Amino acid sequence: MRAADTNHPDSATLALSALAWTLSDGPRAERLLALTGLDADELRARATDPTLLAAVLAFLESYEPDLMSCADALDVTPAALVRAHQELEA
Repeated sequence: MRAADTNHPDSATLALSALAWTLSDGPRAERLLALTGLDADELRARATDPTLLAAVLAFLESYEPDLMSCADALDVTPAALVRAHQELEA
């Protein structure tokens, strides 16, 4: 059996990192909250919920500049973020 590749985080970990990246920018964070209808308390309470994490990745996918910037900041490919979104929705 081959050991897990530690250079590629699992989907939930990657999505949680993407959430942190999204929230690091005020206007982007406000846009996320406005589009999802969540407030900061609910976001904190559900931060590890796969449905919420999938929604965060969908949010990034909906605006390619954010998707590309997030992927660059997390040192992954945009395709890795898309794949994580698909895995969380499965």
